[in-house]
Amino acid sequence: MKHWTVATPLGDARLTADLPRDVAKALLVLGHGAGGGIEARDLAALARELPAAGIAVVRVEQPWRVAGRRVAGPPAQLDKAWLVAVPEAVRLTGVAGPLFVGGRSAGARVACRTAGDVGAAGVVALAFPLHPPGRPDRSRVAELLGVDVPVLVVQGDRDSFGGPSELPDGPRIVPVPGADHGFKVPASNPLSQSQALALVVEVVSHFVGMP
Repeated sequence: MKHWTVATPLGDARLTADLPRDVAKALLVLGHGAGGGIEARDLAALARELPAAGIAVVRVEQPWRVAGRRVAGPPAQLDKAWLVAVPEAVRLTGVAGPLFVGGRSAGARVACRTAGDVGAAGVVALAFPLHPPGRPDRSRVAELLGVDVPVLVVQGDRDSFGGPSELPDGPRIVPVPGADHGFKVPASNPLSQSQALALVVEVVSHFVGMP
Protein backbone atom coordinates (compact mmCIF):
# COMPACT_ATOMS: atom_id res chain seq x y z
CA MET A 1 0.00 0.00 0.00
CA LYS A 2 1.26 3.46 -0.93
CA HIS A 3 0.00 6.90 0.08
CA TRP A 4 0.37 10.24 -1.67
CA THR A 5 -0.92 13.73 -0.95
CA VAL A 6 -2.01 15.70 -4.02
CA ALA A 7 -2.67 19.44 -4.07
CA THR A 8 -5.98 20.43 -5.69
CA PRO A 9 -7.75 23.80 -6.02
CA LEU A 10 -9.93 22.75 -3.06
CA GLY A 11 -7.08 21.65 -0.79
CA ASP A 12 -5.10 18.46 -0.45
CA ALA A 13 -6.53 15.14 -1.58
CA ARG A 14 -5.07 11.86 -0.36
CA LEU A 15 -4.41 8.87 -2.62
CA THR A 16 -4.13 5.33 -1.23
CA ALA A 17 -2.83 2.80 -3.74
CA ASP A 18 -2.96 -1.00 -3.60
CA LEU A 19 -0.81 -2.39 -6.39
CA PRO A 20 -0.22 -5.83 -7.93
CA ARG A 21 3.11 -7.55 -7.36
CA ASP A 22 3.72 -7.61 -11.11
CA VAL A 23 2.87 -5.12 -13.86
CA ALA A 24 -0.73 -3.94 -13.56
CA LYS A 25 -3.00 -4.61 -16.53
CA ALA A 26 -5.44 -1.85 -15.56
CA LEU A 27 -5.97 0.94 -13.03
CA LEU A 28 -9.19 1.51 -11.12
CA VAL A 29 -9.53 4.87 -9.32
CA LEU A 30 -12.32 4.99 -6.75
CA GLY A 31 -13.99 7.82 -4.85
CA HIS A 32 -15.89 7.62 -1.57
CA GLY A 33 -19.39 8.72 -0.67
CA ALA A 34 -20.65 11.85 1.04
CA GLY A 35 -21.25 10.06 4.33
CA GLY A 36 -18.02 8.11 4.68
CA GLY A 37 -14.48 7.62 3.51
CA ILE A 38 -12.29 5.17 1.64
CA GLU A 39 -12.67 2.60 4.41
CA ALA A 40 -16.21 1.74 3.24
CA ARG A 41 -16.64 -2.04 3.06
CA ASP A 42 -17.00 -2.22 -0.72
CA LEU A 43 -14.07 0.08 -1.48
CA ALA A 44 -11.86 -1.72 1.05
CA ALA A 45 -12.78 -5.13 -0.40
CA LEU A 46 -11.90 -4.03 -3.92
CA ALA A 47 -8.58 -2.56 -2.80
CA ARG A 48 -7.76 -5.77 -0.91
CA GLU A 49 -8.72 -8.27 -3.61
CA LEU A 50 -8.27 -6.75 -7.07
CA PRO A 51 -4.45 -6.45 -7.06
CA ALA A 52 -4.27 -10.26 -7.05
CA ALA A 53 -6.10 -10.11 -10.40
CA GLY A 54 -3.53 -7.68 -11.79
CA ILE A 55 -5.64 -4.56 -11.24
CA ALA A 56 -4.16 -1.57 -9.42
CA VAL A 57 -6.62 0.25 -7.16
CA VAL A 58 -6.28 3.86 -6.02
CA ARG A 59 -8.79 5.25 -3.53
CA VAL A 60 -9.12 9.04 -3.57
CA GLU A 61 -9.97 10.87 -0.36
CA GLN A 62 -11.58 14.18 -1.24
CA PRO A 63 -10.13 17.41 0.27
CA TRP A 64 -13.17 18.02 2.48
CA ARG A 65 -12.59 14.66 4.12
CA VAL A 66 -8.81 15.13 4.43
CA ALA A 67 -9.45 18.48 6.13
CA GLY A 68 -11.71 16.81 8.69
CA ARG A 69 -14.94 18.45 7.59
CA ARG A 70 -18.13 16.48 8.06
CA VAL A 71 -20.05 17.78 5.08
CA ALA A 72 -19.07 17.22 1.46
CA GLY A 73 -18.77 20.17 -0.89
CA PRO A 74 -21.13 20.78 -3.82
CA PRO A 75 -20.80 18.56 -6.91
CA ALA A 76 -18.75 21.09 -8.89
CA GLN A 77 -16.11 21.18 -6.16
CA LEU A 78 -15.96 17.40 -5.90
CA ASP A 79 -15.47 17.20 -9.66
CA LYS A 80 -12.74 19.84 -9.61
CA ALA A 81 -10.65 17.98 -7.05
CA TRP A 82 -11.24 14.65 -8.78
CA LEU A 83 -10.07 16.01 -12.13
CA VAL A 84 -6.69 16.72 -10.52
CA ALA A 85 -6.49 13.55 -8.45
CA VAL A 86 -7.18 11.03 -11.22
CA PRO A 87 -4.36 12.08 -13.60
CA GLU A 88 -2.04 12.17 -10.59
CA ALA A 89 -3.06 8.62 -9.72
CA VAL A 90 -2.15 7.55 -13.26
CA ARG A 91 1.19 9.35 -13.11
CA LEU A 92 2.18 8.19 -9.63
CA THR A 93 1.29 4.54 -10.15
CA GLY A 94 2.80 4.40 -13.63
CA VAL A 95 0.07 2.04 -14.85
CA ALA A 96 0.11 1.95 -18.64
CA GLY A 97 -3.06 -0.14 -19.00
CA PRO A 98 -6.59 1.20 -19.35
CA LEU A 99 -7.98 3.59 -16.76
CA PHE A 100 -11.31 2.84 -15.08
CA VAL A 101 -12.93 5.24 -12.65
CA GLY A 102 -15.70 4.76 -10.14
CA GLY A 103 -16.74 5.00 -6.56
CA ARG A 104 -19.60 4.53 -4.21
CA SER A 105 -22.66 6.79 -3.95
CA ALA A 106 -21.53 10.42 -4.42
CA GLY A 107 -18.18 9.10 -5.65
CA ALA A 108 -19.98 7.19 -8.41
CA ARG A 109 -21.74 10.38 -9.46
CA VAL A 110 -18.42 12.22 -9.71
CA ALA A 111 -16.94 9.40 -11.79
CA CYS A 112 -19.90 9.46 -14.18
CA ARG A 113 -19.81 13.22 -14.66
CA THR A 114 -16.07 13.31 -15.38
CA ALA A 115 -15.39 10.02 -17.19
CA GLY A 116 -14.91 11.70 -20.54
CA ASP A 117 -12.66 14.41 -19.14
CA VAL A 118 -10.17 11.90 -17.65
CA GLY A 119 -10.23 9.51 -20.61
CA ALA A 120 -11.71 6.58 -18.71
CA ALA A 121 -12.32 3.27 -20.47
CA GLY A 122 -15.26 2.51 -18.19
CA VAL A 123 -17.08 3.48 -14.99
CA VAL A 124 -17.80 1.37 -11.91
CA ALA A 125 -20.84 2.79 -10.08
CA LEU A 126 -21.29 1.26 -6.64
CA ALA A 127 -24.59 2.04 -4.86
CA PHE A 128 -25.37 4.85 -7.31
CA PRO A 129 -27.76 7.25 -5.51
CA LEU A 130 -30.56 7.42 -8.05
CA HIS A 131 -32.48 9.85 -5.83
CA PRO A 132 -32.57 10.95 -2.17
CA PRO A 133 -34.40 8.42 0.05
CA GLY A 134 -38.14 8.74 -0.43
CA ARG A 135 -37.77 11.30 -3.23
CA PRO A 136 -37.92 9.45 -6.56
CA ASP A 137 -39.02 12.73 -8.14
CA ARG A 138 -35.47 14.07 -7.68
CA SER A 139 -33.89 11.67 -10.16
CA ARG A 140 -30.17 11.61 -10.98
CA VAL A 141 -30.53 9.08 -13.78
CA ALA A 142 -29.25 11.61 -16.31
CA GLU A 143 -25.75 11.31 -14.85
CA LEU A 144 -25.70 7.59 -15.65
CA LEU A 145 -27.16 8.03 -19.11
CA GLY A 146 -24.70 10.80 -19.94
CA VAL A 147 -21.65 8.50 -19.81
CA ASP A 148 -20.22 7.59 -23.23
CA VAL A 149 -18.15 4.60 -22.06
CA PRO A 150 -19.33 1.26 -20.60
CA VAL A 151 -20.84 1.54 -17.12
CA LEU A 152 -21.19 -1.18 -14.50
CA VAL A 153 -23.76 -0.49 -11.77
CA VAL A 154 -23.64 -2.67 -8.64
CA GLN A 155 -26.70 -2.00 -6.51
CA GLY A 156 -28.18 -3.50 -3.36
CA ASP A 157 -31.81 -4.48 -3.77
CA ARG A 158 -32.64 -2.81 -0.43
CA ASP A 159 -30.92 0.47 -1.33
CA SER A 160 -33.05 3.37 -0.05
CA PHE A 161 -31.46 5.64 -2.68
CA GLY A 162 -32.93 3.49 -5.46
CA GLY A 163 -32.86 -0.24 -6.11
CA PRO A 164 -31.90 -2.18 -9.24
CA SER A 165 -35.48 -2.16 -10.54
CA GLU A 166 -35.35 1.66 -10.73
CA LEU A 167 -32.24 1.74 -12.90
CA PRO A 168 -32.54 2.66 -16.58
CA ASP A 169 -31.71 0.46 -19.53
CA GLY A 170 -28.19 0.96 -20.82
CA PRO A 171 -25.68 0.32 -18.05
CA ARG A 172 -24.85 -3.22 -17.02
CA ILE A 173 -26.66 -3.75 -13.70
CA VAL A 174 -25.73 -6.33 -11.06
CA PRO A 175 -28.05 -6.54 -8.04
CA VAL A 176 -26.70 -7.60 -4.65
CA PRO A 177 -29.49 -9.55 -2.90
CA GLY A 178 -30.49 -8.18 0.49
CA ALA A 179 -27.90 -5.39 0.49
CA ASP A 180 -28.61 -1.81 1.56
CA HIS A 181 -26.90 1.39 0.38
CA GLY A 182 -23.69 0.42 2.19
CA PHE A 183 -23.89 -3.19 0.92
CA LYS A 184 -24.71 -4.37 4.43
CA VAL A 185 -26.90 -7.48 4.51
CA PRO A 186 -29.06 -8.81 7.36
CA ALA A 187 -28.04 -11.94 9.25
CA SER A 188 -31.00 -13.84 7.73
CA ASN A 189 -29.97 -12.96 4.16
CA PRO A 190 -29.39 -15.80 1.64
CA LEU A 191 -25.96 -14.25 0.98
CA SER A 192 -23.67 -13.70 3.97
CA GLN A 193 -21.82 -10.41 4.33
CA SER A 194 -18.62 -11.94 2.99
CA GLN A 195 -20.49 -13.49 0.05
CA ALA A 196 -22.14 -10.19 -0.80
CA LEU A 197 -18.77 -8.44 -0.91
CA ALA A 198 -17.29 -11.31 -2.88
CA LEU A 199 -20.01 -10.77 -5.49
CA VAL A 200 -19.09 -7.08 -5.71
CA VAL A 201 -15.41 -7.96 -6.16
CA GLU A 202 -16.15 -10.64 -8.76
CA VAL A 203 -18.25 -8.50 -11.06
CA VAL A 204 -15.94 -5.47 -10.81
CA SER A 205 -12.88 -7.66 -11.46
CA HIS A 206 -14.50 -9.08 -14.59
CA PHE A 207 -15.62 -5.66 -15.85
CA VAL A 208 -12.21 -4.01 -15.38
CA GLY A 209 -10.12 -7.02 -16.36
CA MET A 210 -11.92 -7.93 -19.57
CA PRO A 211 -10.00 -7.38 -22.83
